[in-house]
Amino acid sequence: MADRSGQDGQDGPDIRDDRAAGKLLAYQDGAAAGVIVYFVMDGAPAVLVAVHTVVEPGHEGKGIGSALVREFYAMAGRDGVPVVPLCPYAAKWASRHPDEAPQAPAALVERAKEQLASRPELY
Repeated sequence: MADRSGQDGQDGPDIRDDRAAGKLLAYQDGAAAGVIVYFVMDGAPAVLVAVHTVVEPGHEGKGIGSALVREFYAMAGRDGVPVVPLCPYAAKWASRHPDEAPQAPAALVERAKEQLASRPELY
């Protein structure tokens, strides 16, 4: 599991990627603070698909969701793969940060939607 503790020297959440489980997890002061549920889309190219973002009660309004989505896009950038933000929160964040969140080609977005519809366990 990859760990991006205190990203860029800031006092932000510890963010860990559990690729096998399809979860990008955020911890604040050792407690679970939030998660992005995602999957790696079948086929080529590899694509990271954000399905759902949750910030735990008591952690709302502290930038946890934003930190998770920012790290999700950074993780994809390090892997050299695109992101399809099917999660409404991730999609809204991406529209507000186009410099950090390149838009996925429409064909990839449609493929991701089809895969999710045919495999609801990915949600």
